[in-house]
Amino acid sequence: MLYYFFIFLFGLCIGSFLNCLIWRLHKGEGMWNRSYCPKCGQQIAWYDNIPILSFILLRGKCRSCGKPISWQYPIVELATGILFVVAFITNYQIISNIQYPPAALRAAGQAISNIFLILNSKFLILILRDWFFISVMIVIFIYDLRWYLILDAVTLPACAIVLVLNLFLGINWQNLLVSGIIGSSFFLIQFLISKGRWIGGGDIRLGLLLGLALGWPNVLAAILIAYFTGSIIGVGLIIAGKKQWGSKIPLGVFLSVAAVIVLFWGEEIVKWYMGLF
Repeated sequence: MLYYFFIFLFGLCIGSFLNCLIWRLHKGEGMWNRSYCPKCGQQIAWYDNIPILSFILLRGKCRSCGKPISWQYPIVELATGILFVVAFITNYQIISNIQYPPAALRAAGQAISNIFLILNSKFLILILRDWFFISVMIVIFIYDLRWYLILDAVTLPACAIVLVLNLFLGINWQNLLVSGIIGSSFFLIQFLISKGRWIGGGDIRLGLLLGLALGWPNVLAAILIAYFTGSIIGVGLIIAGKKQWGSKIPLGVFLSVAAVIVLFWGEEIVKWYMGLF
């Protein structure tokens, strides 16, 4: 449908913003200045800052210095666009099965019914929460992958925002509280036992964020998926000679991916897992 295309374009623009945010956070710079090439420092013209398209037209090189542009930029833009569309489709299917438009609107045609659902306040809060959470997970993924760090400047404000949005959605606050405590305590215990050698303090705050965003038992599903995939990839890197036993692994990378998976399909995963017993 046409609005999927516009949502994808919106996601591309948000992805471009996230790339800028990640770099500015790393450099400790504000967001109000013009974008610039990290290699030569030259300001980037608006026509060289169009998501995906500019990268293709410039053949992946800076117009000023000719040095390669990181593939992070188009990948993040493309991933954000795709995930925004998936979030919209997933939530649209959920809310359309729960709360239909009035009969008079349904009789007026499918297009009007669709517009009613999209403008439904619960749907808007739900999709804004998911788009926001996806954006935060992308920032955490890239930042931890590149610099092995999860910033409190990202996780703590995100905790407050997702909590408020979840409360507006009518999610039980006791569930969110318990889930947040479990998510953060899981990493806090590891941090205390290892005296900070196994994980960093940022993982504790990320655990809190996942708990407040996903609720119980979805937060547990996200943690299990992250540790399972992290173990497989970690062993694979050791076998390939890329890592050694005891090498640091950016846990935030796996937690952020697992969180997005559970955000979309958490209930199905939990039901499947419980069905094994």
